[in-house]
Amino acid sequence: MSVTPKTALTIAGSDSGGGAGIQADLRAFFACGVHGMTAITAVTVQNSVGVQGFTEIPPDVVSAQIKAVAGDMGVDAAKTGMLATAEIITAVAKTLDEVHIGRNADVPFVVDPVAASMHGDALLREEALEAIRTELFPRATLVTPNLDEVRLLTGVEVTDRASQRDAARALLALGPMWVLVKGGHLYDDPECVDLLSDGVQFIELSARRIDTPHTHGGGDTLASSITAFLAKGLGVPDAVDEGKRFIERCVAEAYPLGEGVGPVSPFWRLA
Repeated sequence: MSVTPKTALTIAGSDSGGGAGIQADLRAFFACGVHGMTAITAVTVQNSVGVQGFTEIPPDVVSAQIKAVAGDMGVDAAKTGMLATAEIITAVAKTLDEVHIGRNADVPFVVDPVAASMHGDALLREEALEAIRTELFPRATLVTPNLDEVRLLTGVEVTDRASQRDAARALLALGPMWVLVKGGHLYDDPECVDLLSDGVQFIELSARRIDTPHTHGGGDTLASSITAFLAKGLGVPDAVDEGKRFIERCVAEAYPLGEGVGPVSPFWRLA
């Protein structure tokens, strides 16, 4: 009989183009050696060019999905992606407490606050942003915002590595144990430097900046790979370091697909 792998749960929206969202999370979970489970929050109509629309899943159905897998199969780590509305966010937070997932339990919980488009435009209403701040961040083991999401959530405009530290402090004030302030959108920096902090440690994780337009699903893939490594028992700094190495290779192996932005690729793991 085969050994059962560790399990990871993603609570996020579906991407019909397969490059981001639930689909990206499951690809990363598989590539990193964990069994992936899902609680779908929204069904999007999208492709490489953009999102044409989406339909939210009722909050009680999102909650029921989480309870179904947690109660039967168990969850070794969990993450969120697109949560769409304040009502869904509140339902997710309440349910995570019920199934003992989050910083006050033994199951690591990663919040990827999908709140801004790749162009920096807000994807969530203010009440949903406030729910992320007050309901999810205090329960999070780690939060992984990009710089546009940092601005929307804290008001801090990150322009260099000094203000990246200011952003980390502002995010930690909202309650998570650790923050990862991603530096991929500091385009004038020749490297992609992400800053990991718990308020005491400030760890800079550097990677080469890869010249490719195909970065769809990059944030989802990084957060889900970190979640996978947490599920396998790594501590936060080691899990983030492994996730950083994983996403760097995924971006390097990204491929064109459709007329717009192609996805990052975990297929190198299969070589």
